Amino acid sequence: MRKLIVLLAAAAALSVSACNTMAGVGKDTKAAGQAIENSADDVKN
Repeated sequence: MRKLIVLLAAAAALSVSACNTMAGVGKDTKAAGQAIENSADDVKN
């Protein structure tokens, strides 16, 4: 029973860290897209 609790706690910790990592990737992707859009606007004008 104790092993199961430890395993579940470790799985929960990994899930939370993975969620934070994906949020960071989303922010980076959004920033890159914004930079490309700004560059395209500069070239167009």
